[in-house]
Amino acid sequence: MRKKLSNMINLLSLGSLLTILIWYKFEDSFVELHRPNPQRRAPKPSELCKGCKEVIDEVKKLYNQTWEKHEENYQRFKLQVRINCDGSNNAIVTQENTPVGSKIVCDRDRTVIPVTPELFKILIKENPFSKKRWDTCSVVGSSGILTNSGCGKTIDSTDFVIRCNLPPLENEFKSDVGMKTNLVTANPSILTKKYGSLMARRRAFVDSLHQYGNSLLLFPCFSSSGSRAVCQRAVYAIEDMEIPIQPIFTNPQYLQSMDKFWKSQGVKGLRASTGAYMISLALELCETVHLYGFWPFSNHPYKLFPLTNHYYDNVPYNSRIHAMSDEFYYWVQLHNKGILKLHLGDCKSDQA
Repeated sequence: MRKKLSNMINLLSLGSLLTILIWYKFEDSFVELHRPNPQRRAPKPSELCKGCKEVIDEVKKLYNQTWEKHEENYQRFKLQVRINCDGSNNAIVTQENTPVGSKIVCDRDRTVIPVTPELFKILIKENPFSKKRWDTCSVVGSSGILTNSGCGKTIDSTDFVIRCNLPPLENEFKSDVGMKTNLVTANPSILTKKYGSLMARRRAFVDSLHQYGNSLLLFPCFSSSGSRAVCQRAVYAIEDMEIPIQPIFTNPQYLQSMDKFWKSQGVKGLRASTGAYMISLALELCETVHLYGFWPFSNHPYKLFPLTNHYYDNVPYNSRIHAMSDEFYYWVQLHNKGILKLHLGDCKSDQA
């Protein structure tokens, strides 16, 4: 009798164990079936920005996916930029072109800044671009179109990489935007908003620069009288912490001539964007210029899923100052003329 009872208990225990195992297996299958799909889904009509579908369709009609460099068009446009702006010689304030005792006139508020021995010391000796040319260059904007694009390796494979406004590159961003950096820009407004004008501790700012290696760090410090002090603090922090990055300063005369040039091309807006300045410089310095991350709309051009304003945040640009859509249409025109290559798709697809 005891033996029978023992056998029944064993059978019941085994049955319970099997039930539990089956239940867990079913639960795992249920979770697997209902796990969120990591791929982006098509947006609902309500998620499309107003009028975006029509605008995007129009852009895709204008945009020539089959690209080939047109040497004659490229050389002609490059000559135009050089005659009007001459970034190869004039883009940077240097000890060579701005001696002690001379004056710098800010391009925005026309403030006159005397070049003191202290200011002279933080200027680079000579223009780093005057004798340099590269075969391939990438100018990398920060549009949300770069998210999940897989463009990191393609960007890093070019000879010279320009990035705008201290964008994050490490960790989850690396595969989409790459790490290679030869030139990165930093607007004084970023130093003010993100790092408290560097009035207190500066470790966060300095630590953020390590990802750019020994690249050039370009500040437009002489755009207005209020910009110079925060830029000088940034340079002192870099020197004090012995960061290998090289600070350089945009020549305000160059910014003036650039704005005038782009307005002559029909690009509206109070001022050209940082990206526009960098594209102009790249066209002078590079034989083939690639643009990434310059899509200005809030839905993807091919699958129409929603995009953030930047690949790292959703902070909008200041539409009162920059006319990003105008600039973008101009990049499309230059792309179609074979002057530069504008990338709109993912680098792992045929649309790149």
